[in-house]
Amino acid sequence: MLESLKKDVVEIAKRAQKDGLCKHLSGNFSARDKETGYVVITPTQVDRELLTPRDMVVLDLDANVIENLSGLRPTSESLMHLQIYKTRPDVNAVAHTHSMYATTFAVLKKPIPAVVYEVANLGVSKSRIPVAPYGRPGSTDLSDSVIEPVQEADCFLLQGHGAVAVDGREIYDAYLKASYIEELAQLYFNSLVANGGQEPDYFPPEELQSWAYPSQIKFPNK
Repeated sequence: MLESLKKDVVEIAKRAQKDGLCKHLSGNFSARDKETGYVVITPTQVDRELLTPRDMVVLDLDANVIENLSGLRPTSESLMHLQIYKTRPDVNAVAHTHSMYATTFAVLKKPIPAVVYEVANLGVSKSRIPVAPYGRPGSTDLSDSVIEPVQEADCFLLQGHGAVAVDGREIYDAYLKASYIEELAQLYFNSLVANGGQEPDYFPPEELQSWAYPSQIKFPNK
């Protein structure tokens, strides 16, 4: 069932470990099938180097396990993923990482401002990556905590926990956003250090929302 989606999620889960965005079994990934509405999600407590598509778990939005061929349990943070899909019907992929710099600001409960223009690609509406209030991992408090921030932005932090990125296309795009979160967090951190702790300038929402592909580029008629 959903073999192609399983392969995609496994590939991204392994890449996250290789890229250093998730260490020591941390983080989790999922993708939603547009036809059935079922969610393919990573299992709990399994070394990503050993993961295979057979190990992926299929859930419905009510947290019923539809398929787990290896007998593995879905990540304990499944309720958070499912809540995101229910809150944002346009979302079809979720990447949750524990990258170093992003998690540092999550610990500080500090939103990351739009200090570089590339933030315009992260689906932010308030020129920042917001922070969801603390919720114990695996609890409904955690799943409830994401409702507000995921409506504000495609990327947000979890207080004292990590980062989340969502996308309406595929898991690769959600992971790309998660990678951008970490890069932005490091740039922001470096800016604070270089500026003696003073806040750097950031781009206001209206500037980020004004971007458009240059109309001067002409394509041949086909």
